[in-house]
Amino acid sequence: MLDRLRGLLPGKLGVSKPVVPVVRISGPIGLVTPLRPGVTLATLAGPLERAFAVKGAPAVAIVINSPGGSPVQSHLIYRRIRALAEEKGRKVLCFVEDVAASGGYMIACAADEIIADPSSVVGSIGVVSSGFGFVEAIHKLGIERRVHTAGGRKAILDPFRPEKPEDVEHLLALQQEVHDTFADLVRERRGALLADDPQLFSGLFWTGKAGVGLGLVDTIGDLRGVLRDRYGPDVKLRPIAGERSWPWKRGGGIGIFGSGATSLADDAVSALEARALWNRYGL
Repeated sequence: MLDRLRGLLPGKLGVSKPVVPVVRISGPIGLVTPLRPGVTLATLAGPLERAFAVKGAPAVAIVINSPGGSPVQSHLIYRRIRALAEEKGRKVLCFVEDVAASGGYMIACAADEIIADPSSVVGSIGVVSSGFGFVEAIHKLGIERRVHTAGGRKAILDPFRPEKPEDVEHLLALQQEVHDTFADLVRERRGALLADDPQLFSGLFWTGKAGVGLGLVDTIGDLRGVLRDRYGPDVKLRPIAGERSWPWKRGGGIGIFGSGATSLADDAVSALEARALWNRYGL
């Protein structure tokens, strides 16, 4: 009877229900155009601060659905989550939806525990750089390529010029440095949980179910089910949304609000790049 009465009382006099703030990270990381804000530290800093500021929260939930993107933005977001978790003494739970691959998986490693759907895609611990070569195409079209630089290698890897072995070697060395940083981060966070598998850091990706056996994922589950099991059926999920950003507030946009042709062209290119990222994982 006493417990029932407490439940009817307001504020601190009643029985408080656990509240878990939820931050959603969705989409390619770092692809920013006037109409597509993208996932960056700038877009997530506010929501993350508000989530970790929720008093009495037993944990902060991060929901990730990202095929990756910018390694720099991924690392910045990872570091901000870890800094806030340590500052507030708060546990972080990551829930993977369709995919947490490449930079998306790097962010997931900021969590104390990674939970995925059995059919989620995880991993892709690697670095990729892709493009096209148009050397023969411009010759056939009778186009003359004119490039003037101060610095002999300023225009390396120009898609309209033949590749030079020394330029490719430089790119591969740079990629290896980024890859080593990524692999070291995963080893630091996942530690002894990682399987002794030579393919783990090859850039391959796996389902969430296979990820458990490889040590990339802790357990299988979903946001609501896991939180109810951990903190009781009365747990309240509090979504922490970012501020809505309008094109004309950033100086871009369409029509009377900015340079329409440029914005639409940038957005079209960004959409193609984003589609290519998702397609890499069969999504």
